[in-house]
Order: sequence, then C-alpha cells, then structure tokens
Amino acid sequence: MIVRRILLTGALLAATTAGAFAQTTGDTIAPPVLHSDVTVTGDVVRIGDVIDNAGTAAEIPIYRAPDLGTTGSLPTAQVIAALQAHQVIGVDTKDIKAVTVTRLSRAIDAKEIQSQVAHAIEHHGGLGDAANLSLTFDRDLQDVQLDSCYTGTVQPVATQFNPRNGRFDVTFEIGSDNNSPSVKLRFTGVAIETVQAAVLTRNVERAEVLKASDVIIERRPKAEIGGDVATRSGAVGMQMRRPLRAGQPLRVTDLVKPDLVQRDSNVTLIYQTAGIYLTIRGKALDNGAEGDMISVLNLQSNRTIAGVVIGHNQVRVSAVTPRIAIPEVSAAQSADTASVSVADSSGPSAALKAE
Repeated sequence: MIVRRILLTGALLAATTAGAFAQTTGDTIAPPVLHSDVTVTGDVVRIGDVIDNAGTAAEIPIYRAPDLGTTGSLPTAQVIAALQAHQVIGVDTKDIKAVTVTRLSRAIDAKEIQSQVAHAIEHHGGLGDAANLSLTFDRDLQDVQLDSCYTGTVQPVATQFNPRNGRFDVTFEIGSDNNSPSVKLRFTGVAIETVQAAVLTRNVERAEVLKASDVIIERRPKAEIGGDVATRSGAVGMQMRRPLRAGQPLRVTDLVKPDLVQRDSNVTLIYQTAGIYLTIRGKALDNGAEGDMISVLNLQSNRTIAGVVIGHNQVRVSAVTPRIAIPEVSAAQSADTASVSVADSSGPSAALKAE
C-alpha cells in the first residue's frame, strides 16, 4: 500500500512538472530543450534563458549572470542539477557538454570618452577645437560597460574648465529605453591645447639651409611655442637665423630665405628687356636672398651699382638713365644758341659698361 502511494505521488509530480514545463500541440507534449548559447540582459540567469518550453517556471532565477560584456561557461551537468532542484526534469540536452552565457551590454570605449570630453570643453576658457586638445585624466581611462538598456546619447550635463590650471570636470548623462533612471558618468583631469609644429631632427647651425630630412611634424603645447609656429612646408629650404638643438620646435622668426648670393662671391649681372639680354661679370658686396636689393661691383667699369637677386649668384640690374650735360656758354654766345649734348649713350650695352 505504501509503495503504491509513493508511485502515485511520483506520477502526479511528474505529470505536474510536465504540465508546467511543456507546451502541447494536440496530444503531443514538447519536452524542455537545453540551449548551448545563452544571452542575458539582466544580472541573473533564469530557467527560461537556458531551456525552451520552460512554461510557468521560465522566470525562476538559477544563476548570477556574468559581468557586463563578458561570457561565462557552465557544465551541462551543473545546469541540469540546478533545473532538477526546481523540479524541471526530462530536459533534452542534445549532447551539449557546456552552456555558454553572455551578458549583453553597451560598451563605451576609452577613445570615445576622450572624444566626448574634448568636445564638451572645446572653446571654453580660450581653448581651441577639440581635435587640438591633449587630455590627461585623473584616473586611468578605461572602457565603460553599461546595461544594454542604456541606449541614449552621451549628453554633457555639467562642464567646467579652469583656464589658469587647465583642469576640467565634465559629467555626462545617458538615458535608458525602459524608463530606468539615467546613468551619470563623471571625468576630471587636465586639458592642454596643442598645435602641429615643425621640429628639428638634428642640431643645426646659423645660416644652414634646412633639408626635408631635418624637419618632422609633432604636436606641442601651444603655450610653449606661441602663435608664430613654423610649418614643415614653410621650414624646408629656409635658412636658419640662429643655431638650434635637435628636438626644438621652429618658429617663423627662426627662419629666413636662403642667401643665393654670398658677400665677395662672383656674380653675373643681367640686363634684360624686350629682345635684349646682356650679361657682365660682377662681385657681390652683400649677402642676398631672392628678391633682396644688394650692392655689386661692376668688374668692367669698377663702379658700384645696385641690383636685385634673382637666382644663385645672379643679380638683375636696370638701365642707367642717361646723364645730360649742359656745356658752359661763353659771354660771347647768345642764350638762344646754347646747345646740349648727350654725355652717354642710352643703349642697354652702355648701361652696363657706363657703370
């Protein structure tokens, strides 16, 4: 009699369990079926997450979920034991050896956070564009993981910047899609505005002409360089005004156009006009860059003239205006018979030779 009661009780329990965890299609009962891969959005794993056809027991929690954005693994035997503890029997495991559980999240990576902070403080307290800001955070900046329900935009709700010491304090708010309270993220640190600067790769001396290999581009604090920072394209081919060490940034005031003519060097004096091109040897009396007006000695006439530097050891000169001499008039000559004569020819060849 006792044995019959035990069997009857077991049969009733099995029937009740099957009714709770099965769905019927006509007269067919669908057994619970185990999942090999499970994703959850909350902080617990429920029966309905790990099996199909869980029935009314689907909302019963059985495990703590992995950390946000991480994945864990459970041996199948351990899962079956947890289900049996809640009277879930007859689960079809489909020969699955382990159940993988992943907790969904919204990840905000460190680079995005840095960009959001830079855009929040740009143009505050005299700062420039976000792209030119270098940020140092008080704590190591790491990726942030939020519950997957927080799908809202990252909105700055409090922004402070102190231009005297460069410190910033920014708070963001992110809304959810299920009416959960918004989450707030706060970041503090120091911001420095930087500029792209031409930086020397080697020590250079005064009057050296910079080559492409002598200059690289680096970002440097704007306060360190000032407003006259030189660009790489503007530095290559220019001549140094003063010696500088490797690693030093270049300013516009450090550079001049290179001298195409050196003092005491032999130069070619050039006179050119429509249909005429004349040259003669000369000697430079000054250094000169392209476009500079310098003094040169005409070696043919041994006279000093002025010309414009137009190339390497080349100086352009202009035609000399003819000088007109008025001869003395004797007392016997009448004023209306006085004559004038041209002292020098006005031709271009004479212009060079006259000098």
